[in-house]
Amino acid sequence: MQSEADSPTHRDVWRIAAPLILSNISVPLLGIVDTAVMGHLDEPSYLGAVAVGATIFSFLFLGFNFLRMGTTGVAAQAYGTGDAEEMRNTLAQAVLSALGIALLLLVVQKPLAIAAWRLIDPGEIVESQAGIYYAIRIWSAPAVLTNYALIGWFIGMQNARSPLMLMLAINLTNIVLDLLFVLGFGMKVEGVAIATVIAEFVGVALGLWLVQRELRKWPGQWQTSRILDRTRFRRLFGLNLNLFIRTVSLMFAFGFLTAQGARMGTVVLAANAVLLNFQYFMAYALDGFAHAAEALAGRAIGQRNRAAFDRALRISLHWSLIVATGFCLAYLLAGRLIVDIVTDLPDVRHTAYAYLPWLIALPVVSVWSYLYDGIYVSATRAREMRDTMLFSAFAVYLPAWYFLRFLGNHGLWLAFLLFMAARGLSMHWLYRHIEARGGFAKENGGVPGKWGHS
Repeated sequence: MQSEADSPTHRDVWRIAAPLILSNISVPLLGIVDTAVMGHLDEPSYLGAVAVGATIFSFLFLGFNFLRMGTTGVAAQAYGTGDAEEMRNTLAQAVLSALGIALLLLVVQKPLAIAAWRLIDPGEIVESQAGIYYAIRIWSAPAVLTNYALIGWFIGMQNARSPLMLMLAINLTNIVLDLLFVLGFGMKVEGVAIATVIAEFVGVALGLWLVQRELRKWPGQWQTSRILDRTRFRRLFGLNLNLFIRTVSLMFAFGFLTAQGARMGTVVLAANAVLLNFQYFMAYALDGFAHAAEALAGRAIGQRNRAAFDRALRISLHWSLIVATGFCLAYLLAGRLIVDIVTDLPDVRHTAYAYLPWLIALPVVSVWSYLYDGIYVSATRAREMRDTMLFSAFAVYLPAWYFLRFLGNHGLWLAFLLFMAARGLSMHWLYRHIEARGGFAKENGGVPGKWGHS
């Protein structure tokens, strides 16, 4: 018999979502400061170098975001069962995986750099400065990936304040050191890179202290034999590989939109870049509710509490739809003002105005995929996340663009809208199919679980 107290509430959703939304919003603030600091130096190549370097690491590290997603679902289920040892095992395996991947990145850093310069081709002067930034920033890999694992674990443990503290510590440290090294010590690109590396390791130190504090609530032992168990690592590898493929496919979809816009000219490229900020900003908010769904639904699965799972889904959907509708209205009423704030170039502004209606529609179309991402992560259903993303990107998005390309940039945005719609619809269809076969109580390995009674 499950108690009424086990059932999630509206307050539970906001307790998790609100701090994570705030931590998400702190990320672009750092980019603004980096740009401002470099933009006041005497050579534009410094700004270009940091922009190129930051882009490389954004794509590189984003590809390993599965360390966050995969850890959250497993940790939330361990939290639901109250298994203190499994909480520790999940954290240890996630951190070991992060360090293993980081070591690999450090070993192959030179081939990665060569590939990056060939793809971006920033020019000799910018490449020289970007090379300095890259050579320093790559050493942040162990800290960045470990922080992914720590944040995922905290979310699974229903603790959203620790990720907020961690992200604020990283970004505020980075900002202070940016100003100190560049404006105070007269350093240039290397100052920004060193600041970032130090800030990430400050985040790890704080994160480990917060982990120790969290685990005091759950007395238990670190079990080396279970942490290093090959079968468990194989399962974790399979989970993370599927999430990696899913993330790379999503990155491809956004990169494809940018690349096709570039073929239509500089003004269209710039206008699309401005409009993508609308999508990114909305994602910061909706991701918060997706994370709440991950934590609360994962806990319900660990408890085998069907009523709590359904309620977590309903409440997360309730607030996701309200916020998504709010974004639609905000973009409808203030979209042109937002464009004007982002850019003062007349041609870019007027071009962005023409395609703004697609961004007004996107929130209510995108919201379903964000929510279902949270539900699938909670159940560690990475294979299904991979399959729906591959279907949406390569069976819907690319064919849609092929048939709609005669519409130019309108066709490109319509294809992107269909891509986001396909994600939500395919995940909903698969959700119904899974429910018909026994529901999300099934464990990742396919062993049926049983829902408890409430």
